[in-house]
Amino acid sequence: MYIRPPVLAVVSGPPATGKTTLARALGQHLGCPAILRDEIKQGMVMNRPGHDPDSDDPLNIPALEAFFETITVLLRAGTTVVAEAAFQDRLWRPGLEPLAAFADLRIIRCTTPATTVARRITDRARSDSHRAAHGDKALLADMEAGVYDPDKFVPISLDAPTLLVDTSDGYTPGMTEIRRFVLRQDAEGDAG
Repeated sequence: MYIRPPVLAVVSGPPATGKTTLARALGQHLGCPAILRDEIKQGMVMNRPGHDPDSDDPLNIPALEAFFETITVLLRAGTTVVAEAAFQDRLWRPGLEPLAAFADLRIIRCTTPATTVARRITDRARSDSHRAAHGDKALLADMEAGVYDPDKFVPISLDAPTLLVDTSDGYTPGMTEIRRFVLRQDAEGDAG
């Protein structure tokens, strides 16, 4: 009996493009785990009083390693996984490439205008206490100074199917189409 490899649905994009929200919703919609890099880091920060995310953050590498180790264990067990992180090419491709040997990669890249990104970062920095684990204030300052531009984000350059999802107001394409893309289904809903 043939068993298909598990799918690794990679939800990527610049900060505040709706990756986490989409990854959670997609995991629930599919009924599979959603592994979120920022949540792993937030769990680490809980054990480090006085953590400063705006400096050279010593938790970035351990969070990245824990993220990939978790995903690898699940994929090797045959579990389809939704994985969410920024996944900018030079930092993330080296961790994703080996996973293609035993998982079917699907890349979902979230997009939204830079003005929406700035508003979302400002809103979440004010209202989400968990964002203390991340450098949102520094990111906003970099955007204002012209040092960081979300439109210059370098997406993953792997040979894998990629779907762009506009998250400006809901999802375009919608969840049904995203699900079909992840599960390798054609328009009639048959496995492809």
